[in-house]
Amino acid sequence: MIVKPRIRGFICTTAHPDGCAAHVREQIDYVKGRGAIDAGVKNVLVIGASGGYGLASRIVSAFGCGAATLGVSFEKAPTESKTATAGWYNNIAFEEAAAADGLYARTLDGDAFSDDMKQRVIDTIRADLGQVDLVVYSLASPVRPDPKTGELHRSVIKPLGDPVHIKSLNVDKGEVHEVDLEPATEAETRATVAVMGGQDWELWMAALKDAGVLASGCRTMAFTYIGSELTWPIYWKGTLGKAKEDLDRAARAIRASLDELGGDARVATLKAIVSQASAAIPVVPLYASLLFRVMKEQGNHEDCIAHIYRLFAERLASGELNLDDEGRIRLDEIELSPPVQDEVRRRWPLVTTENLDELADLPGFRADFLRIFGFGIDGVDYQADQDPTLGRAV
Repeated sequence: MIVKPRIRGFICTTAHPDGCAAHVREQIDYVKGRGAIDAGVKNVLVIGASGGYGLASRIVSAFGCGAATLGVSFEKAPTESKTATAGWYNNIAFEEAAAADGLYARTLDGDAFSDDMKQRVIDTIRADLGQVDLVVYSLASPVRPDPKTGELHRSVIKPLGDPVHIKSLNVDKGEVHEVDLEPATEAETRATVAVMGGQDWELWMAALKDAGVLASGCRTMAFTYIGSELTWPIYWKGTLGKAKEDLDRAARAIRASLDELGGDARVATLKAIVSQASAAIPVVPLYASLLFRVMKEQGNHEDCIAHIYRLFAERLASGELNLDDEGRIRLDEIELSPPVQDEVRRRWPLVTTENLDELADLPGFRADFLRIFGFGIDGVDYQADQDPTLGRAV
């Protein structure tokens, strides 16, 4: 079939097999081009490994650090008439590239929140790796089934307290407009914390530790975003912020539990990128479009793979983690630097539909969104017939 992007709301319902593979190869080539990293990691577990910062972490671990990698993801398989999710093709492309370089790479597909998946991972580590020395937690899901009670928690992206009236962007139409956002209820806030907070990270690390598959000195990271005060009404001071606070709590608890192993647990605060999740958050697409334009003009913009390469090369390898008062690794210092933020804040009240092309980078935002699904990649023939059933995740 000829695969074209089909966008419904904030979701692209198709993924291009060749395009996804090419996107993975681009990221691998970037890492190889930058050179090897001595970050002291040999066996790496990435929970949420099929896209975004999780996939980038796996690529840098493997092709930058030479590590064996075990990935966990939950992807939808293809049929003869429908493509798989992008992560399905990403996993295949990654494993093929790792095998070509003689690197161990295995992906387990299924519900990462479940006790069954935790046991499958433990069994695989025991059989294939013995122990892991780095665990990257990078799950992104709107829902989470509680493994103990079976209750299905659903997250919401809402402010807290009072309604919020704020500027936003319709990405499809390219229109700047105002939105009114109603505050979350206490139940919605609790559910969001249950999905996006630190409880599942804690459960993973407890299960791995109890099973004896964490190496001495094992480190673990979970990713977060704080961003600018321009996005805080819907992000840091909303339901998402409460979840991120719980992630900080979990980091402290995990850090204490790893003390006897000489290990460490940190939340890493990263820069804004385009992801399936960020595209759906009100305000964020407008802020990101302005931010990307400013950072590109100032020559300091980083895409996903460049950002994670810097995390490993400048933070993990050196030991200079650049911790804030909450003990988080800060890698968002360029985004939040005065030259960048002063200019973004200057443009924020000025931007309208009419001057959007002058002040922001909506084309770049759209292109990054399509690249997630394998579209708009240089060198890919998008008129070529595709076999959507290509490969199977392990």
